[in-house]
Amino acid sequence: MKRFMIILFVASLMLSGLSVMAQDPTPLSLWYHGAGNEVERAIIIQIIDDFNASQSDWAIELEEFPQESYNESIVAAALAGSLPDIIDVDGPVMPNWAWAGYLQPLSLSEGALDNFLPGTIGVWDGQIYSVGLWDAAVAIYARRSVLEANDIRIPTLDEPWTGEEFDAILEKLQATGEYEYAFDLGMAWTGEWYPYAFSPLMQSFGGDIIDRSTYLTSEGVLNGEEALAFGEWWQSLFDRNLAPGTSQDGADRDTGFIDGRYALQWNGNWAAIGALDAYGDDMLFLPAPDFGHGNIIGAASWQFGVSANSEHPEGANAFIEFALQDKYLAAFSDGIGLIPSTPSAAALTQNYAPGGPLEVFFALSNEQALVRPVTPGYVVMALEFEKALADIANGADVQDALDAAVDAIDADIQKNNGYGFE
Repeated sequence: MKRFMIILFVASLMLSGLSVMAQDPTPLSLWYHGAGNEVERAIIIQIIDDFNASQSDWAIELEEFPQESYNESIVAAALAGSLPDIIDVDGPVMPNWAWAGYLQPLSLSEGALDNFLPGTIGVWDGQIYSVGLWDAAVAIYARRSVLEANDIRIPTLDEPWTGEEFDAILEKLQATGEYEYAFDLGMAWTGEWYPYAFSPLMQSFGGDIIDRSTYLTSEGVLNGEEALAFGEWWQSLFDRNLAPGTSQDGADRDTGFIDGRYALQWNGNWAAIGALDAYGDDMLFLPAPDFGHGNIIGAASWQFGVSANSEHPEGANAFIEFALQDKYLAAFSDGIGLIPSTPSAAALTQNYAPGGPLEVFFALSNEQALVRPVTPGYVVMALEFEKALADIANGADVQDALDAAVDAIDADIQKNNGYGFE
């Protein structure tokens, strides 16, 4: 009898152990681009901890990468067949990764993305592949006292500066002799800043990086009459010494406006808190000028998606949907200054709530924003656009530089059989 009881006890322990093992959550890997950003990282960790504690099916495991090497790490992992379950992806890059088979469409609850800013939702080929917990917007940084002292009208979203008006303002401010440059474009920044910040200016002229009606050619839109007019104006900014050129020092970009050496600045909402700290109520964030085809800014920042080879997409989608709660969107906004994805999240923030000092950026993003070309070919287009604008700024023939960009972009599209558009 005693031996029988021991056997029962041992069997009970074994069954109990099996039960515990059966209840262990399934690990899900998440790769994130923000290594080194302590504030952003802390919020991501909080979301992961909250999600892991909220249920027993899944356990998110984070791996962090520096932003500079992140995309290369994803491509290498895709080639090796070792992508994580959840991928952090830059919005304009998403179509390329979806087309290449790195991502699968999201499967979220109906209504999960209601009221999200358009730029935060990553759509490719009619399906949603990614969603962002924030967006970013660019504005003209200005001081009310500077505009008033020079009898310059303060523009609004409904009545922005016209192209001619804006150009005359730059000339007027430069002529005061009080500033090194009338307008800081941020030429010290390279890479994605060029298509994100500068292609909307060309689009306002009527040009574009690609013909969006077909996505099969840049001919006539990147080197047509409107784009040429933009290129000539762009080059004139540097010829007239209205803006610092490609040799601008990064420190000057960071401090030139706050130090009073630049009269106006083209910058994103991520830098707005510093400007507010410097100038308080004198600080203005103004809409883009309208050069004839609307006042336009860029849209789409980093977003979350599910890898195509995830063995547990239901868990990955569950985490992404969990992360979309307003309290987390607000936490990112308060922590890193970016735009909350929804109005209800904005209402919870210090800066973007109605009446808040950065409320204007939500309206700018909602009403002005245009996503960069939604095509797998964007990765090459961005590089060619950057090269063309840098060359033009440095004195290259405008038509030749734009034609060269068109030739390179069209050759890439043809080499890739139209990226699925034909």
